[in-house]
Amino acid sequence: MNRLLFLLLTGAATPALAQHQGHDAASAQVLVTAAAQAAAPAADPSCLPEHAAMGHCTPKAAARATVATPQSAAPASDPSCPPEHAAMGHCTPKAPPAPAAPAAPTPDPHAGHAMPAPQPAPAADPTCPPEHAAMGHCTPRTAPAAPAAADPHAGHAMPATPAADPACPPEHAAMGHCTPKPGAAPEIPVGPPPAAALSGPEHAADLVWNPADMAASRQVLRDEHGDIEVGRILIDRFEWANRSGKDGYTFDGQAWWGGDIDKVWLKGEAEGTFNEGAESVEVQALWSHAIDPWFDLQLGLRQDFTRGPDRTYLVAGVQGLAPYWFEVDVSAFLSNKGDLSARAEAEYDLRITQSLILQPRVELDLAAQDVPELGIGSGLSTGELGVRLRYEIERQFAPYVGVQYERAFGDTADFRRAAGEKAGGWSFLVGIRSWF
Repeated sequence: MNRLLFLLLTGAATPALAQHQGHDAASAQVLVTAAAQAAAPAADPSCLPEHAAMGHCTPKAAARATVATPQSAAPASDPSCPPEHAAMGHCTPKAPPAPAAPAAPTPDPHAGHAMPAPQPAPAADPTCPPEHAAMGHCTPRTAPAAPAAADPHAGHAMPATPAADPACPPEHAAMGHCTPKPGAAPEIPVGPPPAAALSGPEHAADLVWNPADMAASRQVLRDEHGDIEVGRILIDRFEWANRSGKDGYTFDGQAWWGGDIDKVWLKGEAEGTFNEGAESVEVQALWSHAIDPWFDLQLGLRQDFTRGPDRTYLVAGVQGLAPYWFEVDVSAFLSNKGDLSARAEAEYDLRITQSLILQPRVELDLAAQDVPELGIGSGLSTGELGVRLRYEIERQFAPYVGVQYERAFGDTADFRRAAGEKAGGWSFLVGIRSWF
C-alpha cells in the first residue's frame, strides 16, 4: 500500500517539475541573449555589414561597452567580523561610515564670461552618404561657410609676430638645444616729414587767438626770459713785470653789454715802464654778433696811442670758445694808412683744484708790410708765450704769479736792435685777475 502511494505522488509531480525546468531554461536563454546583444559592438555607420562582407571597406573597431548591473555597490565588510561569524552570532559588524556630504561647488573662474555659441555641424551631402565617401565612391560637397561672428578685438592694433628662426625651430628651442635669434627690428622710416606736417601757421596758437595779440605776448616772453640784457667787466691781466732789469706793467681788460645774440664790446690794452710813461695804448669799440653757440663775430674800430704816430684801424675778428675749452681771439686790422696786420691770442684754464688754476697763454702778431715809423716788420713780427698760476680767493678775484717770454722776429727785431733795445727776453710776473 505504501509503495502504491509513493508511485502516485511521483507521477503527479513530474509535469510540474518539467514545467518549471522549461521556465528556468527559457529565462537563462533570455539572459544569455541580452548579454550577448549588450556586449556586441555598435555597427560602423561608414561601413555597413553588407559592404564589409563584400570587402569594400573595413569597419572601425568600436569601444567595448561596459555592462551596467542594476545592483548597487555593496558596502565594504568589516574585516574583524566576517559575515559567516556574524550569521552565527559570534560578533556584530561595525556600521559602515556615513557617506561624506557633497563638497561645496567650486566657483567657476569664467562665470559671467560670454562664450561664443557653438557652431552647428555642417549638413551632410544627401548625394554622397558618409559610407560612400569613406570608400572613395564620391566626394561630399562642402557646405557654405557660416558668417563669422563679430570679432570683439576688431580695430585693435596687434603687434606683428616676429618670424621664427629657421635655424632653431620652436620644438628644439623648447628642449634647450638651441636659442632662436631675435626677429629683425622694424625699419625706421627714412625721408622728410610729410608736407602736411609743415602746413599751417608758424605758431599754432594763431589759429585760435588773434595773431597780433599772440605776437605781442611772444615778444613779452622773449623780453622777460630769452632776451635779457646783461653786462660784464673783466680785468684779464693787471700785472707788474720785470723786463731786463726794468719794472714795467701791463693792463688787458674788456667789457661788454647786451643780450644772447648781440653785444657791444670795449677792449683796452696798455703797456709801459714805470717812470717812463706808457709805450703803447690801444682801445677797441666793437659790435659783436653770435654766429653759433660758441663764437661771436666782431666788427668795429681800433684807436692806438703810441710814442710814434697814432693810427686808426678797422677791425674784423672772431672771439669764442674753441674745442677742448681753448679761449681764442683772432682779429684783422686795416689802418687809415692802408697797413694790414693781424693778431691771434689763445689761452687755456687748467684747473689743478677748484681754486688753483694754471693758465698757459700765447699771442702772435703779424703784418703784411713793413711799418718803420712804428717799428713793425712784415711777416711774424712779435710773439709771446707765458704761463700764470692763479688762486681764486673768490671767483671774482684771483691773484697770480707767472713767467713770460717775449721776442721780436725778422725786420721787427732789426728795428729794435737799431733803437738800442733787445729783441726779446724773459719777464717775471705778479698780478691780479678780477671781474664783476
